[in-house]
Amino acid sequence: MPETPPSSTPGPDTRASRPAASITLANVGVALGFAVLAAVSISPWFRNPFPVVLSRTLILAAVLLLVFVGSQRLPERWLPAWMPRWLPPMVAVGLAAPLTTLLIYAVTLGGDVSPLFDSMPHRWGFWITAGTALVLGLVVTLTAQLREREAQARSRELAFALERSRLEKQAVDARLALLQAQIEPHFLFNTLANVQALVEAGSPRAPEVLKSLIAYLRAAMPRLQEGPGTLEQELGLVRAYLELMRMRMPDRLAFTIDAEPALLAQPFPAMAVLTLVENAVRHGIDPLEQGGHVQVSAAQAGDGWEVAVGDDGAGIDPHRQPGTGLANLRERLQGFFGPGAALDLEAREPRGLTARIRIPHSP
Repeated sequence: MPETPPSSTPGPDTRASRPAASITLANVGVALGFAVLAAVSISPWFRNPFPVVLSRTLILAAVLLLVFVGSQRLPERWLPAWMPRWLPPMVAVGLAAPLTTLLIYAVTLGGDVSPLFDSMPHRWGFWITAGTALVLGLVVTLTAQLREREAQARSRELAFALERSRLEKQAVDARLALLQAQIEPHFLFNTLANVQALVEAGSPRAPEVLKSLIAYLRAAMPRLQEGPGTLEQELGLVRAYLELMRMRMPDRLAFTIDAEPALLAQPFPAMAVLTLVENAVRHGIDPLEQGGHVQVSAAQAGDGWEVAVGDDGAGIDPHRQPGTGLANLRERLQGFFGPGAALDLEAREPRGLTARIRIPHSP
């Protein structure tokens, strides 16, 4: 008796994506099981020994399995467009059951089928055998068709889910590229404005600072195009930026960078920490005459890890509406690390601000 294997080729069009049926161990096992069940069920009605009845049901099961598989393999172009794809196997099995039973009796009776019309025992034996094969064959065929439709529905659902996931990833990547494009000019123009102010003030340190800026940009510009790197690369850019800013205000800026070695290889979006450091220098340290200290750290924290940028500068209200840079950074972090990532601002005492990037461990 037949059993169709689950569909393995997903697709929205069941006619175009229908897999070819084949004889498998599972199909053969089901056919043997139903042959034995049929033999046990009808053997009390026969005077023949049980092995004879079993041999007939085994032959019937084998033939019906072959007919089912053959009907499943019919080319689509041979079928009318209006015909449901489940109909040919049902018709084929429905015709094969009585015809095969007739052939078995013809062989058993030596080619003379007249006893099927003249002898009541032979006639009843034929109808019991054919009817049992017909009923079981159609039930199993219909069950196989339903299982196939369910498998195809699951395959289509999986295919649509994969396609939706791919499109969502493309949308996130495009959004991240847009957000990063908005952040990068903001950083570069601010840095150039600082150098311009130094040059206009006639500082003798201007050439040295400009040289350092050129060296920094040579290192930073490839990172802008490469996209995500590691935390170690990001902290390298942060160090280069702070060295550059310390040249502009050597007596007013100090900094420390401390990161756990195990975190340095973690993937990290480009310019994310640098954006927070730039804000700390521009809004925290620069407005104060005495300057201040910027501290950058990366450490394990709770069920994840975090990167913190703190300063003891002028500080800002952590509850005020964030600017475009921080809003974009929050979106970039969530797009890169997932919705569990967060950017929090905490006021420090007696003054200053700490910005924390909180990153959950990957599941």
